[in-house]
Amino acid sequence: MRSSRWVPIAGWCVATATSIVLSSVALSPVLNAARADSGELPDIDQLPAPAAVAETSAPVPDETADPTRPAKPSPSRSRSSSADPKPPSRSPSSPAPGSATTTTPPATTTEKGWTVTTSDGVKTYVKSFTTDGGTAVIRMTSKGTVSLVTATPADGYRVEKQGSDVNLAVYFIRTEKSFIVHAQWWNDEPFVEVSEVGS
Repeated sequence: MRSSRWVPIAGWCVATATSIVLSSVALSPVLNAARADSGELPDIDQLPAPAAVAETSAPVPDETADPTRPAKPSPSRSRSSSADPKPPSRSPSSPAPGSATTTTPPATTTEKGWTVTTSDGVKTYVKSFTTDGGTAVIRMTSKGTVSLVTATPADGYRVEKQGSDVNLAVYFIRTEKSFIVHAQWWNDEPFVEVSEVGS
């Protein structure tokens, strides 16, 4: 009769071990996507668009680098997936590969901490705002549109985006404290206010 007492315990051990293995297999795609060596997590709205990636992730040339030594490529903010290989999109007016035409990228300047590019008479402003709750990269245009490029919460925080394309608020929230990055085009220039709520 003593052996019958161990049957429920052995059954529980087998069920627990099985659930651990199944959970590990089910979570492995999520855990692989969040590995530190594979770049940043995608932002909450699956932004940036291809044009925004080109504007915000272009490497800055290092003028102090040794010209005889090859430069290391800088990490990109966008992520590519080997499961969804997409060829680069080409607009109808793009020249064919190997053609002799060259294009000059828009000039980049800095105004009040914003990285500014001008294209077709429209200025595009991009700036990163870091709080204890996370980091938000905001993009605005001189036409008054506001967009979120990326939002990366700190450990223990979650992200919420509210507002419209002219008045945007990014919330980094946890139970006892929140940080708000409020952005809008105001008085013919970008305006951002960072607030802390709670203790």
